[in-house]
Amino acid sequence: MVALYLLYRGIRDRAYFTHVSERLGFLPAAYQTTGARVVWFHAVSVGEVLSSVELIRRLKSQDSGLSVFLSTTTLTGRAAAEQRLKEHVFYLPLDYRWMIRRVLRRLRPSAVVILETEIWPNLYRESKRAGASLMMVNARISDRSLPSYRRAGGFFRHVLCWPDAILAQTEEDARRLQIAGAPQQVISTAGNLKYDFNPPSSGIAPEILRFLSGPGPVWIAASTMPPQAPNDPDEDDTVIAAFLALARPELRLALAPRHPQRFDSAAEKLTHAGIPFARRSSIHAAPADARVLLLDSIGELAALFERASVVFMGGTLASRGGHNILEPALFAKPVIAGPHMENFAAIADEFTARGGLVRIASAADLAASVATLLDDPPHARALGAEARKLASAKRGVVERVASEILAQASLGIPNPPRTLPARLALTPLSWLWRAGHRVNLNAPRRSLSTKVVSIGAVAMGGSGKTPVVAHLAERIAAAGKSPAILTRGYRRKSNEPVIVPRGQTAPASITGDEAQIFLRAAHAQVGIGADRFALGRAIGSQLHPDVFLLDDGFQHVRLKRDQDIVLIDALDPLSGGVFPLGRLREPFSNLARATAILVTRVEAGQNISGIERLIRRYNHSAPIFRCKMIPREWVRLGASDVQPAQIFHRVGAFCALGSPNSFWRTLDELGLEVAFRETFRDHHAYSLSDLQRLAARASAQSVEALVTTEKDLMNLCDGAATVFQNPPLYWLKLGVEIEREEELLRMIL
Repeated sequence: MVALYLLYRGIRDRAYFTHVSERLGFLPAAYQTTGARVVWFHAVSVGEVLSSVELIRRLKSQDSGLSVFLSTTTLTGRAAAEQRLKEHVFYLPLDYRWMIRRVLRRLRPSAVVILETEIWPNLYRESKRAGASLMMVNARISDRSLPSYRRAGGFFRHVLCWPDAILAQTEEDARRLQIAGAPQQVISTAGNLKYDFNPPSSGIAPEILRFLSGPGPVWIAASTMPPQAPNDPDEDDTVIAAFLALARPELRLALAPRHPQRFDSAAEKLTHAGIPFARRSSIHAAPADARVLLLDSIGELAALFERASVVFMGGTLASRGGHNILEPALFAKPVIAGPHMENFAAIADEFTARGGLVRIASAADLAASVATLLDDPPHARALGAEARKLASAKRGVVERVASEILAQASLGIPNPPRTLPARLALTPLSWLWRAGHRVNLNAPRRSLSTKVVSIGAVAMGGSGKTPVVAHLAERIAAAGKSPAILTRGYRRKSNEPVIVPRGQTAPASITGDEAQIFLRAAHAQVGIGADRFALGRAIGSQLHPDVFLLDDGFQHVRLKRDQDIVLIDALDPLSGGVFPLGRLREPFSNLARATAILVTRVEAGQNISGIERLIRRYNHSAPIFRCKMIPREWVRLGASDVQPAQIFHRVGAFCALGSPNSFWRTLDELGLEVAFRETFRDHHAYSLSDLQRLAARASAQSVEALVTTEKDLMNLCDGAATVFQNPPLYWLKLGVEIEREEELLRMIL
């Protein structure tokens, strides 16, 4: 069925086959996100895309770390989006659950924003199941659509129960949305985004400006449409007939059909009428006597209104519901519209009542109305000035809507479900894992005489435990106390316990990679071994520390602790579920055991109210601290060369982390062009062949440097410095910043 539908659409328009895989939910590999601050906009066609431009610009100015993706349905919508926006653009997949889920797993949005009133049941439901906040923005229901919403009220109530917020254009739209079945408590009135239209910064293309320049007036016929009902006129025919009837040699006309498939037919009509004209696509070959410009392009119309003497808005003589008159109004241009303005009824009524819009009853009235405005410039200027006054008075909608989107996005916690086969295969295994963990929690606990502070996580890898432990050890030492770190030494080659006094070293083969970071920092005694109770007793009797930091200890319940500090990664708090479905070592509800919680990888200005709300569902009292990793500098392998964090432009990158996205995100934040990214299994020990292959790839892609993490540095084999000569290898030295750090240190000490 799907294949037949796609084939039918493609036969009607071959351009539909372009990017057809996106309509099945297959997005380009470049669309893989590396963070949790993602907003997915859906704008069905050109009008909605244009409404989104200023909104997206405002969002990104308020939150520079935000990633925005925009889907559209129509070919013209995509063309307009690619021309006007710098964001990732794709076609909305067909509304099948598996297609929508595939996109949600790729993008991991915190919020899904539907522009105007696009109703897609599976998109709505699956967005909420994936943990995203769901919004309808600039929502409206026209006079013509309202009876359909009434008749299918049961269906729409089932769909409209999903949005977290619906921002209607007017109070009347809010009332109609409630009639359609949306809950009253999620509906509010924000105004019409189209009031905040800004002309394209590029202005009018020089070749178009030259064509329209001259002493005579310019008439723009915008977004003309074909008939809808039996008695409707073809608006291209109407405009051409009116232009001929005006018979003004000095008048220039810009004819802009709404849809690209109408460009050729409009050209045929002009040729048949004997009117010399120029197509925008071949304007350099325009006839010398051409006075009509056929605008056969997408996205250039808005800028042209600046040059207009009078504007006719299409879609208003044919019963199409009308198009947006606010763009020419904001240029203070007199606008003519027919009787069909149902899509903009409130705007049209206000503009008409206040003398900011000329309404005509039929196609026969168009030529006379254009002539009246051209013959009476003071009246035309007054009408345009009133239109601009009305349009300008209601600007500011973008600011309100952007703030609401950011607030809703902060509440979303991306956690899209795995594929159905994965859930069927792995869910029973996750039940076994949970059962084993419950047994572990009931094991007897032993106490040390010295205070023990556990620093752990509910998720496997990637939450920043190692740099946080090292940072806290440094701060405790700076406070005049003696800290000791107890760590397992994951994947080390020796099983014998090891105690390394502060300032001394030991080979990575007997300590493991993460313990090497503690040894290099030299702020604490370090004990490495599986039996951390025995290690603690030995260190206590030999070195007499003031406090033990139990590295990655939330699940090591056999050693009793005085404080349980738990780290949660802001990029992926829920980690996909309990292993093996996801990366959680235990259910998130077990966060109730924590005495303090650090939300790590929080970016400057990031709102984490959704994560805090999730935490409070399971732990009502533990203080919550925000923590971020700060890129300090790049350190060259095998040399003392240190470079600022922002020094490089084009690099190749590799890492072997539990959550590699954290490293990729850091590189993105530094503004680096990453030629390639290679991921290895957590704690991977790099062989000489691994390094030679990476060096060859870096050389082939002409990068300035290869970059990796400090943890990966510990797992490089002997001879790495020789392999990485040109380009060189640098590792990133991170710092840690914790808000209200003194309060946390008081808890520990």
